[in-house]
Amino acid sequence: MGGKLSRREIISAGMAGGILAITASNASSAALPPPPFDLGESTLDSLQEGLHDGKWTSQRLVELYLERTDAIDRTGPAIHSVLEINPDALAIAAALDEERRAGKLRGPLHGIPILIKDNIATADRMTTTAGSLALKGCTPARDAFLITRLRAAGAILLGKTNLSEWANFRSTHSSSGWSGRGGQARNPYALDRTPSGSSSGSGAAIAANLAACAVGTETDGSITSPSAANSLVGIKPTLGLISRSGIVPISHSQDTAGPMCRTVRDAAILLGVLAGRDSRDWATAGQKAQRDYTRFLNLNGLKGARIGVCRTKFFGYHPATDKLAAAALSELKSSGAVLIDPANLPNAGKYDDSELDVLLFEFKADLNKYLEELGPKAPVKSLKETIAFNERHKERSMPFFAQELMILAEKKGPLTDPKYLKALEKNHLLSRIKGIDAIMDKHRLDALVAPTQGPPWLIDLVNGDSGAGGSCTSPAAVAGYPHVTVPMGYVFGLPVGLSFFGRAWSEPVLLKLAYAFEQGTKVRKPPAFAATAQLARA
Repeated sequence: MGGKLSRREIISAGMAGGILAITASNASSAALPPPPFDLGESTLDSLQEGLHDGKWTSQRLVELYLERTDAIDRTGPAIHSVLEINPDALAIAAALDEERRAGKLRGPLHGIPILIKDNIATADRMTTTAGSLALKGCTPARDAFLITRLRAAGAILLGKTNLSEWANFRSTHSSSGWSGRGGQARNPYALDRTPSGSSSGSGAAIAANLAACAVGTETDGSITSPSAANSLVGIKPTLGLISRSGIVPISHSQDTAGPMCRTVRDAAILLGVLAGRDSRDWATAGQKAQRDYTRFLNLNGLKGARIGVCRTKFFGYHPATDKLAAAALSELKSSGAVLIDPANLPNAGKYDDSELDVLLFEFKADLNKYLEELGPKAPVKSLKETIAFNERHKERSMPFFAQELMILAEKKGPLTDPKYLKALEKNHLLSRIKGIDAIMDKHRLDALVAPTQGPPWLIDLVNGDSGAGGSCTSPAAVAGYPHVTVPMGYVFGLPVGLSFFGRAWSEPVLLKLAYAFEQGTKVRKPPAFAATAQLARA
């Protein structure tokens, strides 16, 4: 492979200029306008209001979203964002309708259909496969902890979303949004563009209004990147705010679940439901969770806030993105924020090699543990068996790209290996103490800001992901600190996001800032399911 590369660099190494040949049938269907939809851009509040007023029932909501999924995801534009539908969704909705009629309301998600990424365990008639053929048919014995919280809150699990297989930790030449089970998911804003990964299906589905909101997971960029690419609000919370038990893992040092929604308020509501202590996840023991994150939302939340602009490594890679970012910074300033510009992040990029080392070591250890806990019915019982399965079935499992990252991980030793311990210590030192904490202390900052990434790139199943570079996801991901992305605008009709990130447990501050920016700009618009980017200039 030559020199050591970061996870993001290793996945995109040598991948310039992506092209996807869309079939004639897909191209023609993309030219048709999407069918009208009664629930388009509905928020959690508006859905609850309709349920309260009797405008619809939860059963009717499920029916409408399933009709929408059939029209958008399975046929029509065919964005391939949903892997499977919960066969019990209508029955669950009926039971929740009965509870509502009896005066029992579980909370703000009561009777609301949501989607779940297919690496989050559900002990029901849906499977949990991380998009892989190796785990096809796998039904875990118990729910992930966050699923237990969602059910208790009255959410209807509508289905499982497609994803980059194994959460995009399989190959150095992967195409984000592709899985053996679901094929290639596509961006509803331009069907030849990536929905980004690895929570690609969650991003595309919620942008396309296939459910009220979704839950994704992130190790480095897998919530925030697809949220930015699909004009959504995504929250990658502080490590330990949301339990990881029951989630197919990559790295216990960086993995977390989080909300993917169309508005900051919806994301704040969902975050309050997901957060909580779990005895099965040690990281949640010291959490500082809030029951209601909506109380931090403030239209004047930017007034007096000290925000540092991280320019080095995150600006200058894409002129149109920089232009949008300049307008966003002007909006922050006009809304009363005090900008410290630049407030460049110390050591950004200097832990790329050690991040990859940590992920490789932990992927082997954590995945082996997860598969072992599935019990004797698990289709594969170790990373080694998974690699062997993929090789035996490579015509279906690996038609476009291989499993280099899995092979590298299998070669790693135990978590007592000095190389692993040294890499982990380096990551935390450079990203936390000498990174985010250092620059925020120096300038007495409330948050840091940067463009999340450039516009979504062309899908390329031959070469894999390309991208324009400049993603700001790694600092918060490696540190285990919170990161919120919010729609910033569009480049040739392609979404671009703005990121707010900061210290551990600073979700209330970041949500306050993101909400004020969102309400001051209101740039999000629903996708048009165009065949390609809007390249014609006015």
